[in-house]
Amino acid sequence: MNKYIKVAVAAVLILLGLYMMFFTRNLGWGIVIFLLAAAPILLFFKNEYILLAFWQLRKQNMEKAAVWLQNITNYRVQLHKSQYGYFHYLTGLTQAQAQPAKVEPFMKKALEYGLNMKHDRAMATLNLAAAAISKGRRQEGQKLLEEAKRLDSAGMMTDQIKMMKDQLKMPTMQKHMHNPNMRNRGKFG
Repeated sequence: MNKYIKVAVAAVLILLGLYMMFFTRNLGWGIVIFLLAAAPILLFFKNEYILLAFWQLRKQNMEKAAVWLQNITNYRVQLHKSQYGYFHYLTGLTQAQAQPAKVEPFMKKALEYGLNMKHDRAMATLNLAAAAISKGRRQEGQKLLEEAKRLDSAGMMTDQIKMMKDQLKMPTMQKHMHNPNMRNRGKFG
């Protein structure tokens, strides 16, 4: 639903509540309608599809989270500016297992738009580090891992960061791999 429709619904509910309270002297119904007006105002700032996608991610159900995110067809029209980063963040997380190559642009956009929680920024940075390491950009991956470690103040991603640092210590196989089909074709072979 368009974010401005939510504001219009809230305004209509507030006016209806005022009418109920002052003109019909139904104080109880006026208060109930005012409380109902709080829901569209809350959903203006926290989109319902993003909340449902977070709920599915909490239950480790990536497919349903992706389905809820697909309901957001135009994020600039449907979301408040503070939710742009979380839309890209959640889209990147849901695509991480199926299409890991597409995660990096989503995480970059999520960090550009901004994420409120420190552990969300740490997770996005960790995903960027994994993408950089997998593409052979070791120095960039190392810097991103250090930043992810700094952002992870609760220590929730310590194991993943340690595992990726161990992966950085391993030599790249491309430099040490020899073609088994090539025989001694050297100067004397």
